[in-house]
Amino acid sequence: MHLANRSLVTTVTAVCSAVVLCATLTGCAPQAEEKTKASGQAGATTGACAPGGLATEVEGKLTVGTDKPAYAPWFSDDEPSNGKGFESAVAYAVAKQLGYGRDAVVWQHVPFNSAFAPGAKKFDFDINQVSISESRRKAVAFSSGYYDVRQAVVALKSSKAAGAKSVADLKDVKLGAQVGTTSLEFINDLVKPDTKAAVYQRNDFAKSALKTGQVDAIVVDLPTAFYITGAEVPEAKVVGQFPNSADKPEQFGLVLDKESTLTSCVSGAVDALRKDGTLAALEKEWLSDAVDAPVLK
Repeated sequence: MHLANRSLVTTVTAVCSAVVLCATLTGCAPQAEEKTKASGQAGATTGACAPGGLATEVEGKLTVGTDKPAYAPWFSDDEPSNGKGFESAVAYAVAKQLGYGRDAVVWQHVPFNSAFAPGAKKFDFDINQVSISESRRKAVAFSSGYYDVRQAVVALKSSKAAGAKSVADLKDVKLGAQVGTTSLEFINDLVKPDTKAAVYQRNDFAKSALKTGQVDAIVVDLPTAFYITGAEVPEAKVVGQFPNSADKPEQFGLVLDKESTLTSCVSGAVDALRKDGTLAALEKEWLSDAVDAPVLK
């Protein structure tokens, strides 16, 4: 073989060998986007949640969703960004735990039912009194629970529902609740009233129906029940609360996209806040009015 041809063959062989070796070793240099995605997935898997460096919707920012109006005592003055109200305070505490200061938190309006509906999300997590349930887990991911909640009955003091002492006493009264909530599930699955429950798009519509006598009572979470009777509808009273399952209490959780790589990091933040007493302190500060109420058995 001619010397020049032999040299060319040797060069081609070396190049081919290098290409094969490169392909074997993870395909050579990946694109930047692939690196970022892989890094985010690895962080979620190993729990290595770099402070302020998560693979969020907007780089360097943490996008938090909630509904509007944002009701007390979960929020204050319908302004989630002011840090006042239990859920606003929890959101900022979680953000801080993840390495994001207040100026890095961006709030986004997300209707209640949209938060846990199937489909991709544009928020990093949503906080809006969303109870963790297996049916909802089919569409979204949840963090660890940040609040153990009970459902309660609110009735006008002049209503026949006001004297209820048990779940059975509620069977013949007209009840109402917000659509898509566990409050409505308690009515349908536990009370099973003789008259179909009235369903409302928002809690303020349910409160209006209560005030005008369209329903005898409404079902909401316990802190909201005390706020309604103490600040919004003083002519109403908290009749009582439903018992929770002893082995599996109802809990509110932060909602994330089903495929979110942040879930383990956010759950870790919530767990840390529960362990160091932050959640208990915030609960005492913002939900102190939610004192004991009679249990309807």
